[in-house]
Amino acid sequence: MKFGIIVFPGSNCDHDAYHVISKHVGQPVDFIWHRDTNLNSYDALIIPGGFSYGDYLRAGALARFSPVMESVKKFARSGRFILGICNGFQILCEAGLLPGALIRNRDLHFICEHVFVRVETSDTPFTNELARHSVLRIPIAHAEGNYVCDEATLQELQREDRVVLRYCDASGNIVESANPNGSRDNIAGICSRERNVLGLMPHPERACEELLGSSDGRDIFRSLAATLAAVA
Repeated sequence: MKFGIIVFPGSNCDHDAYHVISKHVGQPVDFIWHRDTNLNSYDALIIPGGFSYGDYLRAGALARFSPVMESVKKFARSGRFILGICNGFQILCEAGLLPGALIRNRDLHFICEHVFVRVETSDTPFTNELARHSVLRIPIAHAEGNYVCDEATLQELQREDRVVLRYCDASGNIVESANPNGSRDNIAGICSRERNVLGLMPHPERACEELLGSSDGRDIFRSLAATLAAVA
């Protein structure tokens, strides 16, 4: 199996993701510059966090027009796997690969802190190593992490069990006080209808070593690796 990490001007979590895949998952991984369009040699892609194109218009709005994104859409349609983290989640929404949008945080401030999230489904390629309703402690770092969607989209996400992570308190209770950015229904991550594309606002790549305060994010990457191994 082989991973690719797409790098845009302004990406800053690409090396974090590379470290996790190469050291903790133990699989080959390449950086992919946003002008490259050949993704044939990859089994999974990571769109990392950062500030693609500086977020001067709207987070992810310019990155969606990069040459690589047409290839990313074809990659998704082929059934291969894509994980978008923070800015990567924003890009996936702007590109139409995930529904809804990410807007400014409720309090209009950049937030950088550890939060708790509850695993809402273990029935995805990214969470099969995690127990349903287990609680993870993972950091966030964003100014536009407020997930919004219309009522019909929310009902569809709930009906199809596509809400993957939700903000919660340390005991796993879904309460408004645990919602750091105002996201609708405490949503912290969703997947596509085909379940091969996942977008998360929290940074699991920053929670893979106890030295960093948590290793709870490691099993998201291990789940994906286990899925790729099973497919192979």
